[in-house]
This record gives sequence, structure tokens and C-alpha cells, in this order.
Amino acid sequence: MSRTPSWFRTILPSPGHAAVGATVAGTVLTGLAAAPERMGRLFRRRFPVVAVTGMTGVGKSQLADRLTRRASGDGGAEAGSAVMERRTRRSARMQGFRFRVVPGDNAATRLGALDEVFHDEPVDGVIHVVANGYATPRRTAGTTGTASASREEQLAAELEDWTITSHRIASMAVRRDRPIWLVIAVTKTDLYPDDIDDVVRYYSPGSGSPFGDKIDALRALAGGARLSIDVLPVSSQGGDKRSAVSTKRANAMVDALATRMAQLSGHA
Repeated sequence: MSRTPSWFRTILPSPGHAAVGATVAGTVLTGLAAAPERMGRLFRRRFPVVAVTGMTGVGKSQLADRLTRRASGDGGAEAGSAVMERRTRRSARMQGFRFRVVPGDNAATRLGALDEVFHDEPVDGVIHVVANGYATPRRTAGTTGTASASREEQLAAELEDWTITSHRIASMAVRRDRPIWLVIAVTKTDLYPDDIDDVVRYYSPGSGSPFGDKIDALRALAGGARLSIDVLPVSSQGGDKRSAVSTKRANAMVDALATRMAQLSGHA
């Protein structure tokens, strides 16, 4: 009868050692498998994703440029972007925000972008941009000539746009396992510098205004504990010699928005 060589018996692990080895190996493999997910969560906390929404012509891209300290081009007055734009704000503390600027035109690309930021890859926060009826009128694609619209028409269009967006926000909020935040950014304040407080009140919850009523309806749908709402004035165009808002004041408004976003995201 053949015998197992002694050297071979030596390298075979005992049942106890084998069990320990399997446990250690399993723990290591589990840790390695979970590492990308942990890194993803850490990156998400440091750089949360923010949707920038609003009707066409309110200054979404310009505001995102100001928040990311990026120079805006001069070609945005005639026509808005037809695709979702992406921006990133970085700080020296390795924190910041990843912005998704949703097209304002009511087209297939806009609806697809809304699906992406509120359903497919839900964002952590929303900046909804409004302009007190002073949105820059846009030409319909493929047409020529100067676009025009009254302030009353722009306010009505803004309200209709918010109805669509707020339903998406409510649907996302009830599906999330953690609260989300919303900032209503009231832009173009350089066009009504003496009425800023009244305009901010118009867009605020509990104001009794048409927009305020829709904000209240959103809170009821989403649940107050699932959604925080702030209303802040900003000026993306302030600071030039013709502006009624000084450079210092315009910068302070944008800084206040950035500070509030940092607080809401746990950065401050």
C-alpha cells in the first residue's frame, strides 16, 4: 500500500486552517467588492449632483457658469441649449457640485433630460431658476426674426413649466430614502432692484401667489420632511456699468446661493 509523502502531508492545511482561510478570503473579497460602492458614496457626498431647471431664457446656463466660475459666452441670448449641459464646481477642500443644466425648450431632449435627472439617475438637489417674467424670449427653432413676449405671457409660461418640473420633483422625493433640497433661484434681479423682496415673496411657500400655491402643493405631495425649500435672489448679469446691481452685490448673491447649497449638502 502506497504512503503519502511526508512533504505532501506537510503542505496540506488542516480542516480548521482551511475554514479560517476561506473565511479570511471571503472577507477580503467582500471588502474588495464593496470598495467601489463605498468610494462612489464618498464621491457623491463630496460632489453631489444638482439639476438646474427652468423655462428657456431665464439664465440657467449663465447661473451655472457663475457658480462654477466659468466665463459665459455671448451667444446665449438668441437661442437656448437643446441638450443637457454639464458643469462642475470644485473647491480647495476637494468638495463641490456636479450640475446638470436641463434644456428649457419643451422638446424631446428636454423631456429626456428631465427623466434622467429625476428618475434614471436621481439628483441630490435642484436649483429651479425663475425670472419674474423677464425671461429672454427665444425664437422657435428654424425661424428668423426677433422673438417677443409680454411679461404676463412669460409669467404664465414660467408657471406652466414649473407645474411639469414640480411633479417630477415630487415623484422623485417620495421614492428617495433621504431628503432632497430645492432652491428657487430668482434671477435677473438687476431688472427690478427695488422690488427684489416682493418678488422673492411671490415665489415663496405660503405667499398665496399662483407660484407660491404650487410650491405649497409640491410640499404636500412630497412631504415636508422629504423636501427642503429655499428662495434666493441672484443676478447672473449684474456688475457691468449699465447694471442696476453692483458687482459686489451680484457676487454676494451668487456666494449666498453657493453657501446655502454647501449647508444643504453637509459641506459647511
